[in-house]
Amino acid sequence: MALSENQKELTEKIIGAAIEVHREFGCGLKEEAYEAALAWELAQRGLKVERQVPCPVVYKGVVLCDSDDHPKRIDLLVEDSVVVELKAVSRNEPVFAAQCLTYLKMKDLQVGLVLNFGFPTLKEGIRHVLNDKTSHSPCLRSSVPSVLGDSNSSQP
Repeated sequence: MALSENQKELTEKIIGAAIEVHREFGCGLKEEAYEAALAWELAQRGLKVERQVPCPVVYKGVVLCDSDDHPKRIDLLVEDSVVVELKAVSRNEPVFAAQCLTYLKMKDLQVGLVLNFGFPTLKEGIRHVLNDKTSHSPCLRSSVPSVLGDSNSSQP
């Protein structure tokens, strides 16, 4: 599954904003600080961004929790279409992409980003997650988008 031009443009804008936040803060803060700063930066760039968006747990079409009981929350939802899961740890774990994929499935969305601010450069902590509805495993894009000057950015 490949990103559409609109999805590619939007994820590049989000990553550009995240790079700006990382340049300002570096690594070492808690996730909540990066979340607040990234939400502010995205809003400054004219993007619609929501923080801590409730994500209902749906099992076989049945919502298992009511509107007051949200066991899962999406860190950032940008333009009602991109799930952004933030981390601030010194390693990338496969479970981070799996968590993002779960949010994508629950919200019936296609594109997510895991942004891990726990590295000396943000480039090491960027992962695309795509909800390929025909597969049960996340599609990770290992290359970094063109916003960082990577010539392989269009490769899924």
